[in-house]
Amino acid sequence: MTHKLPIDSLTPLTDLPAKDRGYPDGYVPKDSEPYMSLKQLAYFRDLLLTWRQELLQGNSEALDGLREHSAIEADLTDQATIEYEQTLELRNRDRARKLISKIDEALERIKDGEFGFCEETGDPIGIGRLLARPIATLSIEAKRRQEKKEISYAG
Repeated sequence: MTHKLPIDSLTPLTDLPAKDRGYPDGYVPKDSEPYMSLKQLAYFRDLLLTWRQELLQGNSEALDGLREHSAIEADLTDQATIEYEQTLELRNRDRARKLISKIDEALERIKDGEFGFCEETGDPIGIGRLLARPIATLSIEAKRRQEKKEISYAG
């Protein structure tokens, strides 16, 4: 049985009292519970939203750092180091942007009642996999098949 969890806000509920949040303090979903219950969905929603906020904050701080370095006059050696660091930072920001996009997609799946189910087979992805990678869209078996296909096409 799938549940839908309305997500009208992009604010995690972690600061709310447990009764308003949908799960108790210290709660971690377990395999022994009904799969993708409202309690589990609320937990993963908050996990994803907190992760999203951390990435956005990191991007903002990185952008401030890039602006600061570009305003500094430096000798050629220092300038080369600064440019290298800026390139790395831009790559990290791009990775974070892509991750935020995947988080947003996972939040939509929560809203639509599709979160936690393999997009290929419709089978449960599993609590352990979702705790390790909450943006997962494939079960472990489906992911292995996908990777095997990619290897065979590459080779």
